[in-house]
Amino acid sequence: MSFTFGNPWLLLLLLALPLLMWIKGRIDRQPAFLYSSVALVQTVASRSRSRAREFFRILRWLVLALFIIALARPRLVEGTRQIKASGIDIVLSLDLSTSMAAEDFIDDHGERINRLNLAKQVMEEFVSKRPSDRIGLIAFAGRAYMAGPLTLDHDFLLNNLSRLGFEGIEDGTAIGSGLVAAVNRLRDVKSKSKIVILMTDGQNNAGNVPPKTAAEAAEALGIKVYTIGVGTRGMAPWPQLDLFGQKRYTKVEVNIDEDTLREIADATGGKYYRADSTDSLRGIYDEIDELEKTKVVIKKFQRFEELLHWPIALGLGMLLVELLLAHTKFRRLP
Repeated sequence: MSFTFGNPWLLLLLLALPLLMWIKGRIDRQPAFLYSSVALVQTVASRSRSRAREFFRILRWLVLALFIIALARPRLVEGTRQIKASGIDIVLSLDLSTSMAAEDFIDDHGERINRLNLAKQVMEEFVSKRPSDRIGLIAFAGRAYMAGPLTLDHDFLLNNLSRLGFEGIEDGTAIGSGLVAAVNRLRDVKSKSKIVILMTDGQNNAGNVPPKTAAEAAEALGIKVYTIGVGTRGMAPWPQLDLFGQKRYTKVEVNIDEDTLREIADATGGKYYRADSTDSLRGIYDEIDELEKTKVVIKKFQRFEELLHWPIALGLGMLLVELLLAHTKFRRLP
């Protein structure tokens, strides 16, 4: 619940009140009646009467200010928002093998960045564009790990994504296991569309599930798989620390099994992409984002409780007080 004004621009009229008060004060300095002697009105123009006149003057300006506030329509806003999920469930499957530490990409600041950190950045951007989709996260190296279940809580998902690293995992590239783990997340889910986005920079050399078998399982369950081979072409700079703790680079060959990745995508109705630069990786996720769109029904309900009757009632009450006082003890001069 929040407090707002329906016509907030009318509050600008309050800024004009000091000027009007000054002008009115200048006009009131002109005498309304002329007397031949001050003694004739000395008993009437008492000090208490002067204070009463000042009180009435301030009271009327307060009443005017209250009426201006009422015109601005003060109100309390209470609203609820209902979001209907799009019906698309997505699992991101990310390679965490040590080869993902190769720094063959350049970030937005012109600095070298390794494949894993760039992948995490681009995946975060992708997730932020799809607030209505349930998204899960699988990490794989020598084995596959569930890093995040299917969820609409994307903050939780992105926190898990940011914690992914090379520490404490069995090295290797188990593409088949990474795909099967993603498929298992979607196997019993009822949704309009089920998608896996698998990113790797190598060849299947670990795990007990051949990539082709995993692709067949995905096809049987109606799960579309987009595969991404990440890495520059030719040789890539591999960072190592020398005896003095300084980073040095050696060249390693980029060896992505593009044929297998393409077969997985073709068998499941997806598409294979090769990301050999920062821009191309972002472009791939942008294209997948556009390919997998569906209409989302978003309804927003708001209830307004108008409060203008309060300043109106207070202003009328002040006018009534002035009217009563002006015809009793504080009666004015005729």
